[in-house]
Amino acid sequence: MLGGVIAAVVSGAGFGAYALFGGGAAEDGKGGTAAAQQVEKAKTGPLTRSEVTGAARRFLTAWQAGKVSEAAAATDDPKAATAALKSFAKDARVADLALTPGAAAGTKVPFAVKGTVIHEELSKPLSYDSTLTVVRRAGDGEPRVHWQPAVVHPDLKDGDKLVTGEAGTPPVKALDRDGGELTTEAYPSLGPVLDGLREKYGKKAGGTPGVELRVVRGKSSQKAELADKTVLELSKGTPGTVKTTLNPSLQAEAEKQVAKKKRASVVVLRPSTGEILAVANSSHGFNVAFQGSLAPGSTMKVITSSLLIEKGLASADKKHPCPKYFSYGGWKFQNDDKFQIKDGTFKASFARSCNTAFISQAPELKNDDLTKQAQQVFGLAKDDWQVGVPSFDGAVPVQSAAPMAASLIGQGGVRMNPLNMASVSATVKSGVFRQPYLVPPEVDGRKLATAERRMSADTLAQLRDLMSYTAAYGTAAEAMAGVGGDSGAKTGSAEVDGQKKPNGWFTAYHGDLAAAGVVQAAGHGGSTAGPIVAALLKAGG
Repeated sequence: MLGGVIAAVVSGAGFGAYALFGGGAAEDGKGGTAAAQQVEKAKTGPLTRSEVTGAARRFLTAWQAGKVSEAAAATDDPKAATAALKSFAKDARVADLALTPGAAAGTKVPFAVKGTVIHEELSKPLSYDSTLTVVRRAGDGEPRVHWQPAVVHPDLKDGDKLVTGEAGTPPVKALDRDGGELTTEAYPSLGPVLDGLREKYGKKAGGTPGVELRVVRGKSSQKAELADKTVLELSKGTPGTVKTTLNPSLQAEAEKQVAKKKRASVVVLRPSTGEILAVANSSHGFNVAFQGSLAPGSTMKVITSSLLIEKGLASADKKHPCPKYFSYGGWKFQNDDKFQIKDGTFKASFARSCNTAFISQAPELKNDDLTKQAQQVFGLAKDDWQVGVPSFDGAVPVQSAAPMAASLIGQGGVRMNPLNMASVSATVKSGVFRQPYLVPPEVDGRKLATAERRMSADTLAQLRDLMSYTAAYGTAAEAMAGVGGDSGAKTGSAEVDGQKKPNGWFTAYHGDLAAAGVVQAAGHGGSTAGPIVAALLKAGG
């Protein structure tokens, strides 16, 4: 019904436009009753279905007809909507626009967009789906389309715009380590990675640009390190070639494994070199594996353990407290299911992931101890990694009181992603931090990040012992069964505000492989991310 109304309005120019957008004597002040001129009471309460479909119809009808001012007036932010809709016509160069709404679901109305992108003598059909939301306007409560850039195109964020023209960056042909081409058809989650490679190496790889409709990122998206994105290719450019370190068989296995979960991400590294062998995300729009900023939960205890051992506050085989509760800085901390370990060793606490075993040492630490350990030994949180595509290097801020204690168990202000935590396991396995990289540094002469110092031989030996014991007998044992050999692991669960279930983390090494993964809002790491990581360690031999 909604689609039919739009078609009728556009074709019936005179009366249709009047009926939808008003007009006549009462509106221009030349008539109307006194009652009609009185200020009406603001509308409140849930939107009715007719209000939702009516607001959507007014907006889509005007936009389709090229009546930018009328379409913008049907939103709750006419100024921003006017600028975006004008840009859609002028910069994106979309003509013959047809907007077809679907059935409303509550206050949301999905709609299909079809048109023709025209650039000089080139033209190509465009089609995609979007969604709008209807809200009550502040002040009078009238139903209006809630304005946001994603209404125009789902990939747009604040400050972004669609532009058709010669692509500023030539395309690239990304290759795996064996020379095979990397495509999203073969590896669906590599979209953000391929976009990042083009952004960084397109002009350096020797290609020539084509003509495209692209999402050009604004300042806020650039700050979030989102790359420009091709929406429609009108003419092909000549691609340059960029070789990566990805292993095709491991990448295929990583794609297969994350596809089993809704919000899973994983990274596989080679500890002896820092080469990234696989990266995959079950959600394809954002590279959580490289750019995610999430609390790592108890996987952070690998770094904390190295700190406590170095400071003489813990030793693998010595007794260590693991009470049900420990209070610090005004917060009361507890273990999962309030368990305790009486007369247990630090190894037992690490293997079972006892929170209070770590929190209890907070009074003995300086506020910046964990930050220094993460930066100086594990090469994290210095914002100096040069992977070859956008990445987040982790954050371990200096904190005090209860937040400092929480950071010891990967909560508080600590933020990581699978790339960071795979690097942590790689550092334990090799004994030295090697910055992970996707594109070999000799390709563009960039300098990789380094760490200031190594762990002592004794600290390293104890840390490997802790992770090995956890893989064999602790919370990681079920997932690591069958991996065997020289291996170690650590599980983690990170509480997130508003989530019923925690994010599940898992980091491990085996032979010359290190891997880490996270499954968001899924539960404990041993049963969620663990099987994904273990499968990749097995696949890599």
